[in-house]
Amino acid sequence: MELREFTAEELVYYNGKNGQPAYIAYKGKVYDVSLSVLWRNGKHQVFHSAGKDLTEKLIEAPHDVSMLDKFPIIGVYKS
Repeated sequence: MELREFTAEELVYYNGKNGQPAYIAYKGKVYDVSLSVLWRNGKHQVFHSAGKDLTEKLIEAPHDVSMLDKFPIIGVYKS
């Protein structure tokens, strides 16, 4: 299966609000975090919003980036 490509302009629509799925980008991959209770309404711990590239922000996270392994990769991010 070929992965869909997302630009920043496209990714912003997947912000988890108003019934939209919640997608985030990290190091060129796009993850679907929609089913996570930690991403309810497209917000994570009030600091992060879905629909964005969080590569730089995850450096500051108190958890390891391996937590992304439990979410499906649904595309590639082209900035």
